[in-house]
Amino acid sequence: MPNPATPPPQDDTPLTPGDDILKLGEFLCFAIYSAGHAFNRVYKPLLDRIGLTYPQYLVMVLLWEEDGRTVGSLGEKLLLESSTLTPLLKRLEALGHVRRTRDPADERQVRVSLTDQGRALHEPALAIPRCILDASGMQAGDLERLRAEITALRDSLLRRGR
Repeated sequence: MPNPATPPPQDDTPLTPGDDILKLGEFLCFAIYSAGHAFNRVYKPLLDRIGLTYPQYLVMVLLWEEDGRTVGSLGEKLLLESSTLTPLLKRLEALGHVRRTRDPADERQVRVSLTDQGRALHEPALAIPRCILDASGMQAGDLERLRAEITALRDSLLRRGR
């Protein structure tokens, strides 16, 4: 049975019990995992300049897109459980970037809103995507195609994992 972490052979030759398919360099999952670490190394000094960690930056990006999101919608977009997201939001609140309040229309919902200080971070953050593009050594169109393919893969895996 083929390892789901390794793509099947290109020539559709069936695997036999003696085939060694456990080669880390051939794992798509490891390529994505290690690329994530490489991204974090590039992001870290850029985000240090604006005082955010990468997960905090992702929350801020969502709030710059649409302020006043619920904690639930943030968790859904970021694929994070509330037990992971809540401490992250508390830290952003302690830094003065966001405010958490109960939704007056539905007290069960907590809304997260940018403060003036949080909105002010948007301007210096605008330079970050260009720095990432430059660090990639790739063209914007190539990265967009790659992002779309990885997103489709992620979505397929999430559907399969339910």
